Amino acid sequence: MSNSPKRRRIRRRSPVILIGILLIWSLILGWGFSQAMESPPVSNAPAEIGTVDAVTGNLKLAQDAYLQNCATCHIGIPPAIFPTQTWRDLLQDSQHYGATLTPLVDPTRSLVWRYLRTFSRQAFEDERIPYRVNESKAFKVLHPKVELPKPLNLSTCITCHPGTNQYNFRKLSADWENAP
Repeated sequence: MSNSPKRRRIRRRSPVILIGILLIWSLILGWGFSQAMESPPVSNAPAEIGTVDAVTGNLKLAQDAYLQNCATCHIGIPPAIFPTQTWRDLLQDSQHYGATLTPLVDPTRSLVWRYLRTFSRQAFEDERIPYRVNESKAFKVLHPKVELPKPLNLSTCITCHPGTNQYNFRKLSADWENAP
């Protein structure tokens, strides 16, 4: 035996093996993410949107906050009926169509504003900012051949839209289902 200390042999791993392991790991993660993000299969049946706007995630929470705070006294008005400027003014005004309201406070106010801002529209170029539904150009465009009663109020909407209490303006009464 020799007097020299035993030397341990240190084996270096090949960088090719390390790169191979990282490549396999990346492929597995990529495949997993693609499976998680994949849309559900598309069916041939037409999808029915039961509400005014198809919303998901945080906007669903915002829509619910809007309906809980606004549609308990009157029907929920679809955000696109009014321009964003009208909704902004309505949220800041404690005088709400003749009734004095306690203004919403955050975080509810922010949620409602997020929903309204996302699904409302910009005012048309020559449009005066409407404060009432019958003043809205979008409302008039959506109802081109409808003889609207005078005075028009929110309770008359249910005459043609029986689903308004469920925030469904897409469903029409039988009289209007196949109207020209």
